[in-house]
Amino acid sequence: MRIIVVCGAGASSTFVALRVRRAAASRGLDVAARAVPLADLDAALADADVLLLGAHLATGADDIARRAEQAGVALAVMPESVFTAPTGDDALELALATAEASA
Repeated sequence: MRIIVVCGAGASSTFVALRVRRAAASRGLDVAARAVPLADLDAALADADVLLLGAHLATGADDIARRAEQAGVALAVMPESVFTAPTGDDALELALATAEASA
């Protein structure tokens, strides 16, 4: 599964993506997770299965959801707690559930 994490400029999403990769590796899952700045979203969607969006971007989520849908990428808005969680388990579970729901 290919996950992109978007939170704006990319700083917080970098930490989330790293924790997701660690959580996936600890479970033996084949997951690639990377942070993407909002400005690079369209290019990143071409190589993604799931888009995890920062909660603070949810007000603009209609346009982002449309772009993700056009690219065939499932979208989930991450709760704020994901950014402060010590592990990536919550974000990984959200991505897995989102991918399963869209299948």
